[in-house]
Amino acid sequence: MNRRTIAMDRKYRLGIDAGGTFTDFVISELGGETRLFKAPSTPHDGTIAIRDGLGQIAAALGVTPADIVSQADLCVNGTTVALNALITRNGVKTGLLCTTGHEDSLEIRLGHKEEGHRYDTTYPQAEMLVERHLRQPIDGRILADGSEYAPLDEHAVRAACEYFRAQDVKSVAISFLWAAVNPGHEQRAKEIVEEMLPGIPACCGHEVYPQIREYTRTSTTVVNAYLTPVMDSYVARIDDLFRELGATRPVRYFQSNGGLALGESMRKRAVAAINSGPASAPQAALYVAAPFGIDNCITVDMGGTSFDITLTRDGQTNVSKDIDFLRYRIGLPMIQVETLGAGGGSIAHINAQGLLEVGPQSAGASPGPACFGKGGTLPTVTDANLVLGYLDPDSVLGGTINLDMTRAREAIRVHLAEPLGITVERAAYGIFQIVNLNMVNGIRRVSTERGYDPRDFALVCAGGAAAMHITALAEDMGINDVLIPKLASGLCAFGQVISDVKYNQMTTHLALVDSAMDVDALNAAYYRLEEQGRTMLARDGFTSAAIRFERSADMRYVGQIHECSVPVPDGTLGSSEIAALIDAFHTRHEQLFTYSERQNPVELVNIESISVGPVEKIRRADLVTDGSDAAQARKGQRQAMVDDEMTLIAVPVFDGTTLPVDAAIVGPALVEEPTTTIVVRTGWTLRLDKSGCYHVQR
Repeated sequence: MNRRTIAMDRKYRLGIDAGGTFTDFVISELGGETRLFKAPSTPHDGTIAIRDGLGQIAAALGVTPADIVSQADLCVNGTTVALNALITRNGVKTGLLCTTGHEDSLEIRLGHKEEGHRYDTTYPQAEMLVERHLRQPIDGRILADGSEYAPLDEHAVRAACEYFRAQDVKSVAISFLWAAVNPGHEQRAKEIVEEMLPGIPACCGHEVYPQIREYTRTSTTVVNAYLTPVMDSYVARIDDLFRELGATRPVRYFQSNGGLALGESMRKRAVAAINSGPASAPQAALYVAAPFGIDNCITVDMGGTSFDITLTRDGQTNVSKDIDFLRYRIGLPMIQVETLGAGGGSIAHINAQGLLEVGPQSAGASPGPACFGKGGTLPTVTDANLVLGYLDPDSVLGGTINLDMTRAREAIRVHLAEPLGITVERAAYGIFQIVNLNMVNGIRRVSTERGYDPRDFALVCAGGAAAMHITALAEDMGINDVLIPKLASGLCAFGQVISDVKYNQMTTHLALVDSAMDVDALNAAYYRLEEQGRTMLARDGFTSAAIRFERSADMRYVGQIHECSVPVPDGTLGSSEIAALIDAFHTRHEQLFTYSERQNPVELVNIESISVGPVEKIRRADLVTDGSDAAQARKGQRQAMVDDEMTLIAVPVFDGTTLPVDAAIVGPALVEEPTTTIVVRTGWTLRLDKSGCYHVQR
């Protein structure tokens, strides 16, 4: 193994993205093409889907699954296991040790209600992951300066452990006040738990989220404890499978921070896997956009049940911290993913006011959309796309799924068209427009509402369903460049195999940021974090020369209760760097909140360093240009509704697998790939770049 980076020094590189419906497999051959495969997901045992996918790959390449695994320089697994366990509340029975008097902080939630429900007295409380009787108060107190005010009551910890054993608790969270400053009490409590409850994981707040904010740290630690046994079991099964197949290098898992990690790390910090799947999309988007000189990307991923959005500016992807995810506060840095219930299976219905709505309910994979013929009778986005002519019943997912036009039309007619007194086609186009509006609003939340002009970005398409909506979304957002890679329906799996190894190191560092601040103390704090990251990456095979660090600081105006994250330069900081840091904070505050207060003092709250172990990127295998035109790829025409005139017209259909490089297709047109269909609306022109990406421009 190259000790400086993870280099593609073997024959294959494998990325696996386990979604709720399908598990995507991307395999790259050294110096050759990158190919996409899909297998039905098996949530009860992910190894079944992986064996299925490896079997498909092996048959296509004429090798065995063992050949692929043993000759892979990198095998990466992105999974929705942690996310699904949180969504379905299928984590384990969890107990909490907390400072006396703070047993109810999880329910009090700082008095916070989610956006849109602040004044809704009927909005239900979030379901607690730890039952009230399993939140055990422990005497002992650390103060804000790290001094011990009262010793830990070890007798109370032991009594709590006895109670947890009697209640069959499977995981324990430990979160005491000011443990981020002095973790002594948490460390001792963990020792007692491990002594009295062998085999039961104990998760400490200072290990999971070592920064101030008692509620955020407690909530994050509880979520981690709730999911840890689930993730531990999953990682063990996957690791065992790959060892059985002859893997000589460890499987790496994709984290919510956009980087890879060893299974050992994921077992201890399961909360870092919550957004594992969509978090890899931005890295893939940058790779796709690089041949066009684009580093401002909004990536949209539309699958069967959801629509995920991420934003990357100047090559840097938005990261969220201290957010409510599925109504649970998570403090760890996560790639900012805006997720909507707007997928191909989203159900359209008429609401109590007599208006057409789409989602968030979904038909899922079973029974699925009406056109699947699996028992579904309600109209969905996929049914609408079929009626509108975007989908060919005989050419979906390489011909493996045949769609039933009659069932799709009947579902829309009965549930929407007749009650609204309109035609089936108009009702279908209404579904299309409304789901697009929902998606546009989501795009605005990650762009306009965070101080970015979407017109400065290219829209990058991911997921099997997005290409049918992508040019309409771009029109609504005023975006003129759209990129649709041939691997769009497996873009997240591809993003995994070109991402770096990353570990986040965080701590609290309270200080006024001015000319009189103790810069030496700040430098020392960053160096300590980076030494921790260097140690972790050394275990992963990286030398110091290969490692880089990405620093940031959470800052605010004195008296504020929220912070802004600001990049911090590498190396030793001095007075000039501190002055630049203050200026960067004012600028960022104005971007986010439309104003700054440059006359007011600024304080530092938390600092962070991301330790990065670089992974060599896959070599591009350019498509061959033969100089022919698009006419040779035309396979006929189909009646479709491709603009807001709401009229079905004859639209040419092209086979994307035979479309020549650089050939231009002027909309309206449909371009069919094995796992997606591209709708080129009127006023747009599509060209296939030699990199294997469609560039669609208005």
